[in-house]
Amino acid sequence: MDIVRSHHSIRHLKRSRVKRHPSSEHKFWNNFSIPSGLAPPRMRSLLILLLALPLCLSGQTVQKAKALYENGKPDEAAKLLDAIDDDHKEYAEAQYYLGRIAFDKKQYDDAADYFEEATEANDKNALYFEFLGNAYGTIARDANVVRQGFLAPKMKAAWEKAVELDPKNIGARLSLIQYYLQAPGFMGGSVDKAIETAKQIVKLDAAQGHRQLGVIYENQKKIADAEKEYQAMVAADVKYQSVLINFYMLQSQPDKAFALLEQQLQKNPEDMMSVYQFGKVAAISGKQLDRGEQYLKKYLAYTPKQNEPSHAGAYLRTGMIYEKRGNKAEAKKNYQSALKLDKSLKEAEDGLSRVSK
Repeated sequence: MDIVRSHHSIRHLKRSRVKRHPSSEHKFWNNFSIPSGLAPPRMRSLLILLLALPLCLSGQTVQKAKALYENGKPDEAAKLLDAIDDDHKEYAEAQYYLGRIAFDKKQYDDAADYFEEATEANDKNALYFEFLGNAYGTIARDANVVRQGFLAPKMKAAWEKAVELDPKNIGARLSLIQYYLQAPGFMGGSVDKAIETAKQIVKLDAAQGHRQLGVIYENQKKIADAEKEYQAMVAADVKYQSVLINFYMLQSQPDKAFALLEQQLQKNPEDMMSVYQFGKVAAISGKQLDRGEQYLKKYLAYTPKQNEPSHAGAYLRTGMIYEKRGNKAEAKKNYQSALKLDKSLKEAEDGLSRVSK
C-alpha cells in the first residue's frame, strides 16, 4: 500500500478523527509521579529527563524525515512523518511534509488534505497556506467548472493568508498574480490587482517583480511597456536575459536580441549563456549564421552546468543553421546527435524528418 494515505482514508480521518492514544509507555510516564518531597534531587532530574525524552525523540524524527525528503527519499520520510501523533508540537510540520510528498506524487487531493491539516494545527505558518493554495490551484486546473468555482475562493484566500503572515513570501504573490489575471471579476480577478502585486514584488526582488510586470503588460498587448519592464529586469539581474531575448524573438525583432547579446559578450566573452543564446537566435532568425555556428561550436566544447542549455539543444540549433544553408547532410548529422542525447526533442525529430526527404 502506498505510504501516503489514500484520498478516502484521509477524508474519513478529517470527518471523524478522534485523538490518537499514545503508546502504553507514553501513558505510563504521563500518569507516573513521585511526590517532590519523597524523591531525591537526582531522581527528580532523572524523571524530568525521562518525561521529556519522548518529545525530544519525536522532534528528532521530524528532522530526520525532513532530511530524507530533501535527499530524495520521500517514502522513508513518509513512514516517519505518518507516525507523529496529532498532539505533538511537530504535528503541523509533519502534515506539511506529508503534503509535499503527496504533491510531488501528483496526489493533489491528498496533498490538499494534508496542508489543510497543517494549517489547522498551526495557522501562523505562511508556507503551509502557500502550499495549500498551490494544491487547490493544481486541482482546479483539471476540474470541471463547478469545482473550479468552489476552489477559486479557497486558493485565493490561502495565498492571501500566506502573504499576510509573511509579506516577503514571493511565491504566494506570484500565484496571486496568476489568479488575478485569470479569474473573472466577480471572483476577484483584476489586472490592477495583478499590477499592484507585481509592484510589491519589485520591492522584494527587483528582477522578478519587473518580469511579472512585463508579463502582465505583454498579456495586455502593451508591448512598449512590457519591453521597458523586461529591460529593467535585465538591468537588475542579467540572469534573466533570456526572457528579454525570447520576448524580442516573439516580436520578430532578432536585431534587438543580437544587440543585447553583443553588449553582454563584450563585457564577458565567456558568458556561456549568451554564447548559446546568440547561436539560438541565429538558428531561429536565419541571420548571422556564421557567427551563430561559431558560438554553438564553442558551447559544444564547454561542459554545461546544471540549469544551463544542454548539448542536445546546441546540436539542434546547429542543425537548424545547416538546414537554413541548404546543407542537408550536416543538418542531418546534428539533428541525429541532438536526438542521441535527448530523444524527447520534438524540434530535432521534425528537423531530421525534413532533411531526410
